Amino acid sequence: MAHDRLALRDATMVDLIAVAYNVDSLSVLGGPAWLELDHFDILAKASRSTSDDGLRLMLRALLADRFQLVVHSETRPLPAFALTVGGTPRLKPSAASTDPSEQGCQYQQPKTPASADTMIVTFSCHAVTMDYFAQFLHETAGNYLPKPVVDATGLKGAWDFDISWSLRAPKTVDSGITLSDALKQLGLKVTPKSAPLPAVIVDSACETPSANSPDLAKLLPPPPPATFEVAVIKPSAPNEKHFGLGLNGGTINVTHGSPETLIAFAWDIDKAMIADGPKWLSQDFYDVMGKAAASASPNGPPTSAAPDIDVDDIKEMLRSLLADRFKLVVHQEDRPFDSYTLLATNPKMKKADPANRASCQVVWGDEKDPSIEVLTCQNTTMRQFAQQLQSPASGYIKSPVLDATHIEGAYDFVLRFNSLRDVQARAASPQSADATVPSDPGGAISLFDAVDKQLGLKLQKEKRPIPMLVIDHIEEKPTEN
Repeated sequence: MAHDRLALRDATMVDLIAVAYNVDSLSVLGGPAWLELDHFDILAKASRSTSDDGLRLMLRALLADRFQLVVHSETRPLPAFALTVGGTPRLKPSAASTDPSEQGCQYQQPKTPASADTMIVTFSCHAVTMDYFAQFLHETAGNYLPKPVVDATGLKGAWDFDISWSLRAPKTVDSGITLSDALKQLGLKVTPKSAPLPAVIVDSACETPSANSPDLAKLLPPPPPATFEVAVIKPSAPNEKHFGLGLNGGTINVTHGSPETLIAFAWDIDKAMIADGPKWLSQDFYDVMGKAAASASPNGPPTSAAPDIDVDDIKEMLRSLLADRFKLVVHQEDRPFDSYTLLATNPKMKKADPANRASCQVVWGDEKDPSIEVLTCQNTTMRQFAQQLQSPASGYIKSPVLDATHIEGAYDFVLRFNSLRDVQARAASPQSADATVPSDPGGAISLFDAVDKQLGLKLQKEKRPIPMLVIDHIEEKPTEN
């Protein structure tokens, strides 16, 4: 919520229902096939004094009015994880006088930046109940625990403890800390189980919402551009060679970031989508610290786990900062770019049950290979698959994929492939002479080979006009702090 606006961006109908009814997205059941694949942006106006519960009620009314959404609530046995005691609990009872503002699990900023593959996240938890901690684990470590977590520890009261784990599942036992090992150090563990959970059953919904008011621009004019209250830009130290980006509430900290990298993050695009930039755009490096005003508040879903400032607001503030300090001026323009078209060669996919909801979910790692990326699609058309490909395959594909398979109907399939970084690392190994074709079954497999061998499809490269961010003007040296 910012400037009396509630913004929900790039949300599926499942996401919107989960927010409106305060349930986990996995507890939204039934409904038409498109519920998990169509995405919507919602911008609404409400009083800044409206409570989270009040915003949820307003969102329910909006969905019923604009999408003709009809739902009912039930308690159903659903797949979940149980948080239990796995030995002697190593938790410190919390003092009864703990300041309420200090309760919860707070992220601890790392002293040295790290990549997503090696980053260890640390949380300091104070005066937390096990019920709170179970919900926190699901919300924060969803790549390890994609299903709801329920408290089955039997531990009463509030506790203090610290916990650290690898952001992504480590490839070897020596390269990081799994969430399972982190919990074991506290005398806790999680195990899969079925649990009775509140569920929202979708009876019906319209895929196309009713039209916006013709007076929308007058009724809901855009708010003033978001800006940092305090911002510092300085050249990176000569001995600093590694890029780092930290977001903590309303603060962004960047180390060794080029203007090109800052622009790509601020506009949420790949660096390859930036056109007409000067040579130094990728060769000069800066440290940037920006802090939002203390009065700013979330511009996202009403949830207790929301950050102090929505990441999209931070990106808007960074855009304002670049315009102010580097005098950056840009515009968007369609230009020819290397893109991909999805073709059919020898399709080998299972016809889907039309009663199932359409979805494409990606997870990192499986029991055989923690470095593999697994994309599981259910009741998915080829057009929907092409639309989904860019996100999990961002290292390979930088622009939208065009479907030219001419395959009708929907299918179930699983696609397993390694990240581009893994494939390139294997290609650099003296044991391999090819970056895309593994020499043994345990080798890295590229997205392109996976699409070909596992699905009988082909991603063909071609030039196609796509929107690019064109730099009209930028000054090499930022104005003084």
